[in-house]
Amino acid sequence: MRRLRDEAGKRREESAEAAGIAPATLSRIEAGTHAPKPANILALCLFYGLEVQQAQAYADLARQAKEPGWWHRYSDALPKGFDVYVAMEATASGMRVYRPDSIDGLLQTEAYMRAQMLAEPESPTEEQVEQRTAVRLKRQERWLSGEGSPQLWVIQNEAGLHRMVGGPDVMKEQLRRLHELSRLSNVTLQVLPFTSGAHPASHGGFHLLDFPDAGDPDIAYIEYRLGSLIMEEPHEVAAYAMIFNLLRADALGPDDARDMFEALAARLK
Repeated sequence: MRRLRDEAGKRREESAEAAGIAPATLSRIEAGTHAPKPANILALCLFYGLEVQQAQAYADLARQAKEPGWWHRYSDALPKGFDVYVAMEATASGMRVYRPDSIDGLLQTEAYMRAQMLAEPESPTEEQVEQRTAVRLKRQERWLSGEGSPQLWVIQNEAGLHRMVGGPDVMKEQLRRLHELSRLSNVTLQVLPFTSGAHPASHGGFHLLDFPDAGDPDIAYIEYRLGSLIMEEPHEVAAYAMIFNLLRADALGPDDARDMFEALAARLK
């Protein structure tokens, strides 16, 4: 909301008056620490010059925000801040991913994800593993249900296809799963092969989330050992989008990637 106000050239005091709220309340809304009423959001958007249909869309988002998402009941088991990412992912119209090592969570089999979770240094409890697995499977439903699912484009570094997470049987099942998912109409899977040499993403993996509303900026998301970071400044997102495009040009196409999944699975006994 702060961005919309800045773009409209409106002062905080006059905006608050137009919405019938105190300036301090508007500040908390813009900071994300106060849940706004849909009517207030509608009034603000109209005051900022948005079309009625677009203003109503923002008001609808405010209405939905007052209803806890399905992920809220798992918040205690999730890594700090990850519930915020899940909430954003749930409204995205597309996602672009680069994975340097392990298979992306949206593409993992249940056996693979459990093996990976148990390898974490903080040694999650059995209950945490169960809840995190449930969240990951629930996230997969939205992206891997076929017709009508959002567009998912993943570039997987070849290293992740050779690492024996969970052992040969688990990895064989995972490779076959990748082969299967690569045939979905909304999924594009590529592999960055060892032969590609040096590449522009040696710093690590990342996710790019695309949103359907022009007023809702795309974001870049990265994870590191002690947490995660969501970036929405245009120059930050553009930098990661450029890296993704460079990786895409160097990576194996979907057909060759599918052949690699099949060949690697066949080698596992």
